[in-house]
Amino acid sequence: MNKYIHQLKQWPSFNWDEKVISHLLSQTRYKQGLLNGFMENLGFETLNEATLQTLTSDVIKSTEIEGKILDVAQVRSSIAKRLGLNIGGLIHADRDVEGIVEVMLDATRNFNKPLSKERLFAWHSALFPTGRNGMEKIIVGHWRNDETGSMQVVSGPMGKEKIHFTAPASEKLNKEMNLFLKWFNKNDSSHSDQVLKSAIAHLWFVTVHPFDDGNSRLARAIADMQLTRSDGGRQRFFSMSAQIRRERKQYYEVLEKTQKGTLDITRWLTWFLNCMIHALDNANEVRLRVLNKKKFWDKNSETALNERQRLMINKFLDGFEGNLTSSKWAKIAKCSADTALRDIQHLIEKRILKKNPSGGRSTNYILK
Repeated sequence: MNKYIHQLKQWPSFNWDEKVISHLLSQTRYKQGLLNGFMENLGFETLNEATLQTLTSDVIKSTEIEGKILDVAQVRSSIAKRLGLNIGGLIHADRDVEGIVEVMLDATRNFNKPLSKERLFAWHSALFPTGRNGMEKIIVGHWRNDETGSMQVVSGPMGKEKIHFTAPASEKLNKEMNLFLKWFNKNDSSHSDQVLKSAIAHLWFVTVHPFDDGNSRLARAIADMQLTRSDGGRQRFFSMSAQIRRERKQYYEVLEKTQKGTLDITRWLTWFLNCMIHALDNANEVRLRVLNKKKFWDKNSETALNERQRLMINKFLDGFEGNLTSSKWAKIAKCSADTALRDIQHLIEKRILKKNPSGGRSTNYILK
């Protein structure tokens, strides 16, 4: 008896309920058009800032889904350097940060280039520059070989493991991936909407699970590549990975049920389109943040501020998490505690910062 969709005779001939999907798809396309129309009326610098925030969120949240936390400042700096943006306060980024940024930007900036086996191998090598996933050595830049057993998605403590999914055997990977790549690169009317193609590509790739590790991150990069095509190559102003991170529990649940179901993938497409609708709605947060940032700097264009103060104010405007104390200021701005206090006092006098009225054990500050 077949347990997974890749074992079905008709695999990968997906089908879905057109009536259910067409309604959601029209909502998605409407919101996509509204967002793009609004953002295109903004200035060049504001657009670049929105793109930088979106891509930073995409990279951070895509790795968070897998339980890995990256340094936000490093990710932002890496993306800004690669896009040629002068944002100030750029810092060095670690190899693993540079790797995931390289993958994401290649997928979304070079979206019209064919997706090939060699390109996927290069992406995988960028994700794992040391050839290891943590302490474990893995096959990098090539399909998995299953020498240590079947590729399985497992959870739970040792001895009580729960198997959520078993991928196709490694000897089938060349055939499976050739089929996938041929379909993904084909530009025809068999899949009339490119947003749907993004959802299918995500599901198909992560079901084949061609690598030892990093399959989900690459599946999301491929889906983003296809969404960029659906946007006509416009700059990205919404993050699917950030929304998937918010809905991670549902993401894994619907993925597992779909992979153990039939080739009717209505459930998966419904979840994906709803997730995209939520992502488009949440893009308003980015939009408001960049508009507030522009408004702040327009208002304070003549205010004399040093580079440390500009750096820290921008961190506030970009959504600084946690409480900002003088010790954190000193650490981030790389200055002494006395200098940090002088910087803060100056901004209080300028009515830019104020003490947080909620208080706490340590005095902390917020934008006024």
